[in-house]
Amino acid sequence: MSKSVAIVTGASQGIGQATAIRLARDFSALVLVARNRANLEETAAGVKAAGAEVLVIDADLGEAAAAQRVVDQTVSTFGRIDALLNIAGAVPQVDLFEMSDAQWDGGMALKLHGARRLTIAAWPALKAVKGSVVLMSGNSALFPKGALCGRRNHQCRDRGAREGLLRSRHHRWRAGQQRPAGASDDGPAAVLPEALGAAAQYDG
Repeated sequence: MSKSVAIVTGASQGIGQATAIRLARDFSALVLVARNRANLEETAAGVKAAGAEVLVIDADLGEAAAAQRVVDQTVSTFGRIDALLNIAGAVPQVDLFEMSDAQWDGGMALKLHGARRLTIAAWPALKAVKGSVVLMSGNSALFPKGALCGRRNHQCRDRGAREGLLRSRHHRWRAGQQRPAGASDDGPAAVLPEALGAAAQYDG
């Protein structure tokens, strides 16, 4: 089997961890990225048990330099990037009127800017193999909870910005997805959140 490599951010717990372990069936190597090294090692054990190689990178993607470091280590170790799954990040479970500037900015730094920087850094490697990008966001923007309007605003902003990021790039769309006017076939596949199930299913 030819080598195929996927980067999964937020792989230390929750959806990111489950996604990484599930994708170990489909990719020969997984790169696990998150801030909690101990939890990443637990995920790595599950990935290895499923038969894939693994590279663990403990990094805070909210920091500007982290994205390029992740890409450089991945390419240095495996020589390619076939898929990037941006899952890292969470929004504060507080009301808008109780959310501090630091909480708001922290969510932006990790879930939006971290994903944006990592996607841009990985783009040349992804384009070289016609790889894929997945951007994961919560569903509170679509199914809001009144008591957490701060979270709703945060996720509406996050979802809109992430979709705008991918739609602003020329890219190849997966078979079965509607291709926007002007989209080309010379770049990575852009998989928006609603298409995640077809691109990266995981076992809960």
